[in-house]
Amino acid sequence: MKQFFLTLAGVFAGLVLFVILVPVALIGLAAAGSSSPTTAPGTVLELDLREGLTDQPPTNPFASFGGAQLSVLEVVDALDRAEDDRNVKAVLIRLPEMGMTPAAADEVRQAIRRFRAAGKPVIAHSQGFLPVGAVLSSYMVGAAASELWMQETSGFQATGFSADEIFLGDAFRRYGVTADFEQRYEYKNAVNVYTENDFTPAHREAMLSWMRSLYDQALAAAASDRRMPPAALTELIEGGPYPADRAAALKLIDKVGQVEEAEAEILRRAGNGAKLVPLREYVSGHGLQTGSGADAIAIVQAEGTIVTGRDSGGGFGSGTMIYSDDMAKAIYEAIANRAVKAIVVRVSSPGGSPDASEQILAAIRAARAAGKPVVISMGAYAASGGYWISSEASAIVAQPSTLTGSIGVFGGKFVLSEALGRFGVDIRALSVGGEYADAFSPVTRFDGTDRTAFATSIDRTYDQFISRVATGRNLPEARVREIARGRVWTGAQARELGLVDELGGLHEAIAQARALAEIEESASVRLIRYPAEKSPFEALSAAFGVSAEGARAMATVGTIMSDPEAQALITRARTEQLRARGGVVLADQPLR
Repeated sequence: MKQFFLTLAGVFAGLVLFVILVPVALIGLAAAGSSSPTTAPGTVLELDLREGLTDQPPTNPFASFGGAQLSVLEVVDALDRAEDDRNVKAVLIRLPEMGMTPAAADEVRQAIRRFRAAGKPVIAHSQGFLPVGAVLSSYMVGAAASELWMQETSGFQATGFSADEIFLGDAFRRYGVTADFEQRYEYKNAVNVYTENDFTPAHREAMLSWMRSLYDQALAAAASDRRMPPAALTELIEGGPYPADRAAALKLIDKVGQVEEAEAEILRRAGNGAKLVPLREYVSGHGLQTGSGADAIAIVQAEGTIVTGRDSGGGFGSGTMIYSDDMAKAIYEAIANRAVKAIVVRVSSPGGSPDASEQILAAIRAARAAGKPVVISMGAYAASGGYWISSEASAIVAQPSTLTGSIGVFGGKFVLSEALGRFGVDIRALSVGGEYADAFSPVTRFDGTDRTAFATSIDRTYDQFISRVATGRNLPEARVREIARGRVWTGAQARELGLVDELGGLHEAIAQARALAEIEESASVRLIRYPAEKSPFEALSAAFGVSAEGARAMATVGTIMSDPEAQALITRARTEQLRARGGVVLADQPLR
């Protein structure tokens, strides 16, 4: 019976493969196999930032199902490629009404400036800047364009940066939930939302510090691109909000008009026959640049929360985890590749497991021991565990607005017995073994012995973190303890503190890797990405638990079965078989 159900499940999976996924896989393979796609003359790329950006492209070919977001690296790579593509004449940018991730805005702005330096125009169009979050980052990107347009009915309401925090301390106390945590130290504020009803002095100090840093950097960048003194732009910004026509009169924007008018203008500048092409199509048609040459630089992707283990690959999404087994394997593969002379690790992570972080850091140490420099390129954030894995790299490159540091540790549990008891739900705990066996039971708070043991483990992890930063950054341990304590810094602040070497994005990190590997500037270099993008067959294999060869075989069978001539041959064979058994067959029809 068990085998019957397994067979039934296999048949169902096969039908899904044949009817739905195989055609998609074959189309994907055909697209991947196409050689050297060309761009139509007079192409104007349209970059719509209203859809949001991830930091890195997915390695799963099915992640684009449902319209997955473009990544910062794809946008930057496409704009860099378009600089030298003589068929790409200009770019139109649709700006988000709300904020962008500041570090993503930094990297996109830098790519826009390089594109414009190639003599190609960029028009950015906005349907308003709302007073929400990091909206000045959106304005900063628009300010980097050749012209910044705004719709007539829209408002220029970008007057600063804002951030909100929801505190659950009073609610938890009211409903009988106890947040029992240890944190190292006062700036490690993640637990405050569960224990407090307002910002602690340290929490307020740290947040205002990095928010002010982001604000000042966005204003300085926008002022430079708008060719205004920073003080003058600051005064104008803080004097808002303004309607669109007033913003134009104050030189905060260049023109007032509908997006269709901006489209017509950028097409006019591109010349006769110009056509708008979504940047997503340009990315999918060309893929990421790989370059050429005997020497190679590995690009290792790492985005999301850091956890132990490996990605099972059971779904079609892009995933938001950094699995320590997978990332360490990618680094070791780059070490084993003789062509790879240096490794760039792109990190965008808020942190995660110290044990997973240490496994990844060990692989980075192994790369350096093998004579291969490792350069960290920090994305939106590389905090806590994200900084742990970065700490002993050969060099660290971060955007001015990357959130990094947070050299600290926290841990604990929620005690739920009282809260659930109010609804008639009782929790009872049993344990055998040592006293610490039930330390993380949600029934009671840590007792004296449990708390001592747990606090000791938190202290040990914090000391290990401090040691790795002191070693990797060549700083006295006492100095690291001063600037750690769980505090978050921007990339600009971190450089001043010695936690970051250079400001910039992946472009600058690759240049740093070339220099450390002593590759001549005139030499061509290949970029090899790890982990490699899965083929459609490998993605199907992971999703359905069959081998890649099996998925390929099923796809082949599915293709044959869908061929009309093959169907006719099968039908005739079945017909002759029935006739041989004495059956009366009136016509050679498909059996139903």
